[in-house]
Amino acid sequence: AEHIASGDFAPSRTSAHEAQGEQRKIASLIRTLALAAHHAHQRGVIHRDLKPANVLFDSAGEPHIADFGLARQLDSESFCTASSKLAGTPAYMAPEQTRLTSSELTTGVDVYALGAILYELLTGGPPFIGETPLESIRQLVEEEPRQPRSLNPLTDPDLAVICLKCIEKEPAR
Repeated sequence: AEHIASGDFAPSRTSAHEAQGEQRKIASLIRTLALAAHHAHQRGVIHRDLKPANVLFDSAGEPHIADFGLARQLDSESFCTASSKLAGTPAYMAPEQTRLTSSELTTGVDVYALGAILYELLTGGPPFIGETPLESIRQLVEEEPRQPRSLNPLTDPDLAVICLKCIEKEPAR
């Protein structure tokens, strides 16, 4: 989150060449995070709260996923029960996380969050952000995200497609 706030990943609007270099850096970061999430998924763990603030960089500049406080084992008996509390951060939360039934949560919630992070890195903001958390959730459930290329015309078309695929409202898609 500090790297985003300081402009380290700011979408370039100056030249196509600079944008391409920045987007390669962004794609590499997301790839590393996706591999880390996949490692957890292979062990039956979903994070449920991936967001920029939960990505830490070591002294070599390598990213690591942190804060597994909301993580759950996929095969856990307690995980398959309904809950009366939302778990996650609205700007990066998958639509199925808003339904308060954990039985439909899969590794797709982390894929969605990675897509929301990618969206923010490409466009300068998450796909849905309201003035309140409730407004963000309403947008998430009721609206479609804007096309990344409409917010940053220099966005690589392939990265835009990958990003939008990750933040599909239907997990199976």
